[in-house]
Amino acid sequence: MKFAIIRERKNPPDRRVVFTPEQLNRLNTAFAKAEFTVESSPIRVFSDAQYLAQGITVSEDISDADVMIGVKEVPKEALIAHKKYFFFSHTIKKQPYNRELLREILNKKIELYDHETIVKKNGARLIGFGRYAGIVGAYNGFRALGLRDGLFELPKVESLPDYKALKNELKRIKGDLPAINVVMTGSGKVAGGIKEILDELEIHSIESNEYLQLNSSNSVQAVYTQLDVTDYYTGKDGYKPTKTECYHNPELLKSDFMKYAKVTDMLITGHFYGNKAPYFFTREDMKSPDFNINLVADVSCDIDGPIACTIRPSTIADPIYGYDPATETEVDFKTPGAITVMAVDNLPCELPKDASEGFGEMFEKHVIPAFFNGDKNGILERARMTTSEGTLTEHYSYLQDFVDGKD
Repeated sequence: MKFAIIRERKNPPDRRVVFTPEQLNRLNTAFAKAEFTVESSPIRVFSDAQYLAQGITVSEDISDADVMIGVKEVPKEALIAHKKYFFFSHTIKKQPYNRELLREILNKKIELYDHETIVKKNGARLIGFGRYAGIVGAYNGFRALGLRDGLFELPKVESLPDYKALKNELKRIKGDLPAINVVMTGSGKVAGGIKEILDELEIHSIESNEYLQLNSSNSVQAVYTQLDVTDYYTGKDGYKPTKTECYHNPELLKSDFMKYAKVTDMLITGHFYGNKAPYFFTREDMKSPDFNINLVADVSCDIDGPIACTIRPSTIADPIYGYDPATETEVDFKTPGAITVMAVDNLPCELPKDASEGFGEMFEKHVIPAFFNGDKNGILERARMTTSEGTLTEHYSYLQDFVDGKD
């Protein structure tokens, strides 16, 4: 079976790749029945020469491969019929901007395996860039703090060679951090990346009940607390919900986040937000004198969603904007009274080398072996969204109305 690492063609350019040269070399050795080739690319974080040095074929034409592996959406015109494709298609939530892409995949009788659908039997994600989204997002949040308040200057992550260099920059500013109260949300890989940065800065971690006793006006050190769904949601009936109830019955919940907003300076989000779940806080909430948050690093980045000051995604080139609660409009992030917002929606792109290495390790461990062990753990079967006959698989048949334009 022949696998091809395809060139990223989406704009803005993405330098990430699923496998590093060393990882492909290792896979070539481990699987005698597998052949790996790389489509030539001028932008990839690892050069063509680096793959060639590891004995990997690099070619302009990879059309003879059976399995095409990329990161971002493949433009419709670049899709090759009757192949298997792995990439982030951004279609499983019926994203309208990729309806035509899914239609083309079906028309060309392509078997699509979305990276988001590569999961354990219990539905937990096996691979992803979440950790690096959290790392870069949290770093960018502190970069915004330094720029806004004139405390310190951190370089953009995209100008740094790797995660080690990023951590060295954080070491430089530890002593310049003000005594702020930070809330981080989530419990998955994104949250894990956020926590790495907070711990690297040696910000003191405290439990949520202790955090609620803080008074931001007389804090003596920077502290943070990590919140999960049961911390910021409560039942409409007044009872504390379980985590399972929060995920499966969000319509029965209401937000209890304002008690944290009252004592928080900076919010860093790493949560998953489900449909029908309550907003954390609304535009009206932000007008309250009890709302103390003045900086949001919205790694989760749900637009016009649970974090109401995130009114648009920002970009790597221009990552920070301000939100004026009084006028409900975007302003310069240094405007007095504005909430500073960092809402870049493709954060791992800023750390392509480390993100690619981490992603490749997971793909190497969980996905490639499934092609040669009879898919004994059901990974490929669960991930397959479309068939070689041009139909949706049973698990993703809910997308048919979306494909037909009825949803």
